[in-house]
Amino acid sequence: MKIRENIRNIAIIAHVDHGKTTLVDQLLKQSGTFRSNEHVEERAMDSGDIERERGITILAKNTAIQYKDTKINILDTPGHADFGGEVERIMKMVDGVLLVVDAYEGCMPQTRFVLKKALEQELTPIVVVNKIDRDAARPAEVVDEVIDLFIELGANEDQLEFPVVYASGINGTASLTPEKQDENMQVLYETVVEHIPAPIDNREEPLQFQVSLLDYNDYVGRIGIGRVFRGTMQVGQQVSLMKLDGSVKQFRVTKMFGFFGLKRQEIQEAFPGDLIAVSGMDDINVGETVCPTEHPEALPILRIDEPTLQMTFLVNNSPFAGKEGKYVTARKIEERLRSQLETDVSLRVENTDSPDEWIVSGRGELHLSILIENMRREGFELQVSKPEVIVREIDGVRCEPIERVQIDIPEENTGGVMESIGERKGEMVDMVNNGSGQVRLTFMVPARGLIGYTTEFLTLTRGYGIINHTFDSYQPMAQGQVGGRRQGVLVSMETGKASTYGILGVEDRGTIFVEPGTDIYEGMIVGEHSRENDLTVNIAKVKAATNIRSANKDQTTSMKKPRIMSLEQSLEYLNDDEYCEITPESIRLRKKILDKNERERVTKKKKYAETN
Repeated sequence: MKIRENIRNIAIIAHVDHGKTTLVDQLLKQSGTFRSNEHVEERAMDSGDIERERGITILAKNTAIQYKDTKINILDTPGHADFGGEVERIMKMVDGVLLVVDAYEGCMPQTRFVLKKALEQELTPIVVVNKIDRDAARPAEVVDEVIDLFIELGANEDQLEFPVVYASGINGTASLTPEKQDENMQVLYETVVEHIPAPIDNREEPLQFQVSLLDYNDYVGRIGIGRVFRGTMQVGQQVSLMKLDGSVKQFRVTKMFGFFGLKRQEIQEAFPGDLIAVSGMDDINVGETVCPTEHPEALPILRIDEPTLQMTFLVNNSPFAGKEGKYVTARKIEERLRSQLETDVSLRVENTDSPDEWIVSGRGELHLSILIENMRREGFELQVSKPEVIVREIDGVRCEPIERVQIDIPEENTGGVMESIGERKGEMVDMVNNGSGQVRLTFMVPARGLIGYTTEFLTLTRGYGIINHTFDSYQPMAQGQVGGRRQGVLVSMETGKASTYGILGVEDRGTIFVEPGTDIYEGMIVGEHSRENDLTVNIAKVKAATNIRSANKDQTTSMKKPRIMSLEQSLEYLNDDEYCEITPESIRLRKKILDKNERERVTKKKKYAETN
């Protein structure tokens, strides 16, 4: 059996923020892939604006480096559970993984998730203990944690014989011992070449190329990115595309691209083990196989995790509609949502009875909020409803998604956090006190109980707590109320501008969300009530001007700072009868029914229906 010794395919997998992208940066720089005078940005693989701002990877990306005679194809994957669909498909394209683990934090929920996917595909692992330069690094314990996790996830004997490399991505150093770092990352390149299996060279057999990622380009349309599993692929070749629904389409390969550094280079042919991008197919999808017309044989279809959360997207119909956005019509919004489906395979968009509403389903709050943020930056105006979990019927039983939640908190906060998660129907499965004043708790919590929990959690732990969660499974639905907001809201009764005088008049009733001078309208939410019911207030009220002077003069009063919420916080805050209005310039919370009397009438009707 021939193998292609001069090529290796690896994926870098890890929990979010454990240093995958920084590590790839260093591997690129030290490999000599760039010219000496070429400027390379930090976190070069994160190309999107939001990826750069938040320091997270959203889309899996591939690059290739040349080390001596070997070309190493590297796939940088996202760490967030919401983008887990990307991770799964990457596993099919590679022969091994670099599992990056933080030398202080150790194994986290996402470490478990990504490693489980890699072991299921029987990939060869290399463990990289990163951030070894941290003051609180504990490499020996972390390696023990990793071994325990491998055993727990059912790794076979070969997988348990993994090599360990100790590295500092930020300093660009690595070594085989934790005590002293070498000057560069040479040892990591050597370990990859030595331990990761090379692809089999079966170029004489009929072609099989499977699409694992999609890209889109205005000039050439859809681009399928994937791996050649066997045979040879050439530009101009007439091939068959084995569709997911069983049908077969003929097309000609118009262009092929190979990867080198951060660039795509046009190539004329590709061989087994090559990762390439192919254009010429308009309706190619993830999981479909390209093969010769005379030998149609499809590879097994890639399984993609189903969405677990949905929201309703609507055309903006508030009194301020159309004032700040460039794209406000139903046609434009639908076109944008449909174009997102071209590259995002974990997203679903369904039409509703109304032409101005769509149900959009994704893998989590972050997944959907990043889509909304992108639309907003592109000039779209829209409204969205409260996020809701997708309930499924399994064997006749209604089931909901359950999340595995890992929490790191100071010891004194343990009681409060356990109580708050208990109220959200969470069950504790593990508790570790490592004696440093920090406690690690693991819970299984219904996903709907976690919507809006982050703010409460940060308040409980005064910002010192860290919470991570990842989808675990579907379980029978927990009975009764799970999560949700307890406080009512302060709703504006007037349209106008918020005034200092008006805000000072209602400050003692709760927390204000707007600053003086903000444009407000009737039915807009301007604050949180300190009690459970909603309260209609007038914060546009101005002080009556008189020429009578008071003997004891007006006291100078200072106004409390308003609570300004981010997009994610606003989405988490919503109740069933509310919308979040999103424009390029503003994020506003509002009641679905703006008129106070109409709202009260509907509430009375609902209560009457419930009691009879």
